[in-house]
Amino acid sequence: MATKKLTRIGLSQDLCDRLSRHQVVTCQDFLCLSPLELMKVTGQSYQGVSELLYVVSRACAPQMQTAYEMKLEKSGGPSSAFLATTLISLDEALHGGVACGSLTEITGPSGCGKTQFCMMMSVLATLPTGMGGLEGAVIYIDTESAFSAERLIRIAEFRFPSFFNTEEKLLSMSSKIHLYKELTCNEVLKRIESLEEEIISNRVKLLIIDSVASVVRKEFDTQLQGNMRERSNFLAREASLLKYLAEEFSIIVGGSVDCTRPRNSRVWVPMRPHILLICVTLSLNSNCLPLTALLPWN
Repeated sequence: MATKKLTRIGLSQDLCDRLSRHQVVTCQDFLCLSPLELMKVTGQSYQGVSELLYVVSRACAPQMQTAYEMKLEKSGGPSSAFLATTLISLDEALHGGVACGSLTEITGPSGCGKTQFCMMMSVLATLPTGMGGLEGAVIYIDTESAFSAERLIRIAEFRFPSFFNTEEKLLSMSSKIHLYKELTCNEVLKRIESLEEEIISNRVKLLIIDSVASVVRKEFDTQLQGNMRERSNFLAREASLLKYLAEEFSIIVGGSVDCTRPRNSRVWVPMRPHILLICVTLSLNSNCLPLTALLPWN
């Protein structure tokens, strides 16, 4: 909630513009300043700054929600609560599909089809609600330069030949998928932090990160002292931001993660063994958010 933009909490546009000139854009930026600094930046009295602090604090504080209210939210129509994968066995296992407002990991060994699954889900999210889609836009963060527009078009034409039967429909679908290539941990984090306005303005319903582990694997050598702590801090920060976006905007957030197989072993294990810790953290948080792990085995 601390990453919420000040423009979204009811402050005047003039005040937001003035704060923006001092790189104060989010609630966190605002609340990290002392009252004296805020008086200087805003040009207001101590009383005025105190009132602003109250408004900003209330805007980013977690809202109380009862179990009954959560049940009502989840009891909406299937099209608004889930995005069906169109894979019958998987949808049955997930009780309808991938839930909106959730984090989902697509986990498996390299080359098993994780990227193709992400691209298929991107096509599904753009479909009309009458066809089981979400009729929204998609943000696709590609960290491995693996995204292919031609492949996306082929998936759409093959899965829904009767719907994507004209060039106009294919163009409309592809124009709803916003691709970002971010090749470092810092770039990925900055992109995630800047997504709020785009999610609102473009009616984004699905956020894909393919792959979550790729940039981490390239930048953090776990054999070096201190790298494991920095890597864990980065992943915890990333998970926190994604959790906020999923909950706040009721969108689906999906990420692919590679598995590896130790030498002389027939068992595949995730590239991020501490993902179990992330699962536990999310499920025990006071604002519970389910995290689904999809494991495509051969």
